[in-house]
Amino acid sequence: MNAKAILLGSIRFLICLFMLWLGGFWLFYSFHAHPTNKQVTDGIVVLTGGAGRIDRGLIMLERHQAKKMLVSGVNRQVKAEELAALYDIPSHLIECCVDLGTQAVDTSSNAQETAEWIMLNHYHSVRLITTDWHMARARFELSLMIGKNIKVVEDAIPSHAGWRVWIIEYCKYLWRRSSVAIGFNSIPYPSAPASIWRYFHQK
Repeated sequence: MNAKAILLGSIRFLICLFMLWLGGFWLFYSFHAHPTNKQVTDGIVVLTGGAGRIDRGLIMLERHQAKKMLVSGVNRQVKAEELAALYDIPSHLIECCVDLGTQAVDTSSNAQETAEWIMLNHYHSVRLITTDWHMARARFELSLMIGKNIKVVEDAIPSHAGWRVWIIEYCKYLWRRSSVAIGFNSIPYPSAPASIWRYFHQK
């Protein structure tokens, strides 16, 4: 096989690979999660890091759509009374029904913290609240921790994010799915584009 044939074969392969990536991205973007109001769950889990997430969780809690709410990924220096003042939450609601998770620092540890909270409370269903473009990866990470016996209702916050945010998140989602598929559950994200990851990072 001559060099020209090898080059053409490589180009065809890269084109096919890109078309697969493009098709996957179209599915990822076109069928992302949306807000949902109708389903009642045992608990609500809000992943910090985006506008409107905690507000959405509080609305669902006040509508009696769940018994309790976990806010995962809260800064350890934030106190319950500070959160109550910031979001105008009645003190009795904080005391009885809102738990602050301070151990999570990223999506994977969000999932671990959530799974521990679900087990502690013996819940069988949970409403997961995060931004729309982040939901697929957050849901996948959670599924690794809780299995198939816990019902998860995806309640996504519309973001109106630009294409760059969706593309970066799609690449992170693919990387995570691929690492798990080949049996390396703890492979970190690539270090080469670290500045890009940091710029678009969303827990």
